[in-house]
Amino acid sequence: MQSALAQARLAEERKQWRRDHPFGFYARPIKNADGSLNMMVWECGIPGKANTNWADGQYVVRMTFPDEYPTKPPKCKFDPALFHPNVYPSGTICLSILDEEKSWKPSITVKQLLLGIQDLLDNANIGDPAQIDAYQMFKSDKVAYDRRIKAQAQERRPK
Repeated sequence: MQSALAQARLAEERKQWRRDHPFGFYARPIKNADGSLNMMVWECGIPGKANTNWADGQYVVRMTFPDEYPTKPPKCKFDPALFHPNVYPSGTICLSILDEEKSWKPSITVKQLLLGIQDLLDNANIGDPAQIDAYQMFKSDKVAYDRRIKAQAQERRPK
């Protein structure tokens, strides 16, 4: 049984998003098989920031909201997974504002989450690594890491 509070909050978030969202981003509930909207699972797109190695890419994130939302944060996953020190090989994003033990607050909005994830792309938190290969390359060979990120951005260019 989905929480009425979570549903109401997400309906309001969607209304706010449609009224005002950052250029190049999208966030929308997925459709169920019957064509109805599943407010508890959203597909989101995050553009790479201009003038960074992430520019040109569009990064797809799936947000799955728990019944306890907004008391508990959504699970956010890149689909497909990204090469990044703070992204687990599964695609799950390691970010303090997505962690109820760290910086999550019920007042954080979908818009703030997506902007935070966009910021994380170019500002890896090497104090909290989630992907060992990306972390090691970031630390030991930044030139190779940057080259890999640019190639990844090209692969994720919007069609």
